[in-house]
Amino acid sequence: MKLSTVRLDRAAGVLVALGCGDALGVPYEFARPPEGEPEMIGGGLGPYHPGEYSDDTQMAVCIAEVAATGADLTASDSLDQIAERFLAWGSTGASDVGIQTRHVLAAARAATGPPAARMAAAARRLHGETGHTAGNGALMRTGIVGLASLGDLDQTAAAARAVAELTHTDPLAGDSCVLWSIGVAVAVADGTFDGVRRGLDYLSAERRDMWAAWLDEAEGADSKQFPNNGFTVTALQAAYAAITATAVPPDRPDSGDFPCLHLQRALSEAVLSGNDTDTVAAIAGALLGARWGVSAVPARWRRIVHGWPELRSRDLARLGIITARGGTSDEQGWPQAPHFEYGTPPRAGVPHPADAEVTLGTANTTGVSPDAVVSLCRLGRCDVPAAGIPPEDHVDFWLIDTTAADNPNLAFVIDDAARTVLDLRSEGKSVLLHCVHAESRTPTVAARYGMLKGRSVWEAKRETAQALGAEARNEVLWAELDRFDGG
Repeated sequence: MKLSTVRLDRAAGVLVALGCGDALGVPYEFARPPEGEPEMIGGGLGPYHPGEYSDDTQMAVCIAEVAATGADLTASDSLDQIAERFLAWGSTGASDVGIQTRHVLAAARAATGPPAARMAAAARRLHGETGHTAGNGALMRTGIVGLASLGDLDQTAAAARAVAELTHTDPLAGDSCVLWSIGVAVAVADGTFDGVRRGLDYLSAERRDMWAAWLDEAEGADSKQFPNNGFTVTALQAAYAAITATAVPPDRPDSGDFPCLHLQRALSEAVLSGNDTDTVAAIAGALLGARWGVSAVPARWRRIVHGWPELRSRDLARLGIITARGGTSDEQGWPQAPHFEYGTPPRAGVPHPADAEVTLGTANTTGVSPDAVVSLCRLGRCDVPAAGIPPEDHVDFWLIDTTAADNPNLAFVIDDAARTVLDLRSEGKSVLLHCVHAESRTPTVAARYGMLKGRSVWEAKRETAQALGAEARNEVLWAELDRFDGG
């Protein structure tokens, strides 16, 4: 499959939105849901730090570390590697482990033989003893599987079931992972949620109609109708309901509406489903991220989301991109290269005309020591955070300096970047706002920031152009500012 910038944006969104949904749900797990929008305030069963994700994302990372090598996830050696990571995580990194998964890991740890074989055998024994191994613990981590073989849904379905059966033998658990992984794969490829129903074709005939009825019951429903969401079927129904019942906003930047706000609003609905809130929101997040992309995940979430093993949103995005690319970087070494050298001549920063504590710069701006950095271009793996900058205060954005077609959430990203500068300034921080040459992306976001500071569109453009001399600006990005109408 050809991986356009839009598809890569979506691939990058899978783990990031999964982690954000997880961290949003953590404070409310088996507790009273919030009355308003959920926030990443931490606490919960961990207790967790604000923005910290839980076992849902931790286990997805275990799979992603293998998938990002380009491995065939149905192969025995790949399953062994995933099983080994599950075991290591359970011993040293797990902040919380589901009852069923904990039992399987303990039994596998005490056995001998290849890791995947003994883990799956432990899962089968548990199923034989209880008949109840259809918890949501396999579904919560399956989103990344949808990226491992884009364009081959047969392989996606086989991998989803194979990874699920490491810990969850019940066919319903495997079915749910097949449906959701295919949903993720189709969302990345086509930008729709149709893949969940397409996944029905990959289930056994005796359960296909049953799952179709469950999807019918959930589509457009209130997610609170599925409160017993520790069960994989109702967990999927709750997540699917939250996504399908949430309206996609109109494309009206002048009134603060952007279609991709659907991601934020649907994740809020997933948390409001109650009970296993972090898991339902993590499940929903994987599919929402695959549909809307990492560019739709607001910076206020990406700034603070983090977790085992010391990963942040940019690391999660990188794992998704490399998995989608079959374990390789592009010809420039992105996204795995430690550093990006653009060859931009050193250039002094320019004070923003509406706020002298905001410096407008390039990839090689000199003579400035900001408290925070907002980056609008690709950077190397070791370039973020910049030296001396706390990781939460170096925020990068998915903004492509080409055409509108390469920026599916263009108006939202411009606005989100400008509001991030505003937020950092409200925290008392000086800010460096930069791209490669400060000729296109930087003037666009700088002008939007000027608008947020009270300038009209015309005034913000004129002041920014005068400050930067940005005659080579990208007219597609520049024209997008007119859609805000001074708001």
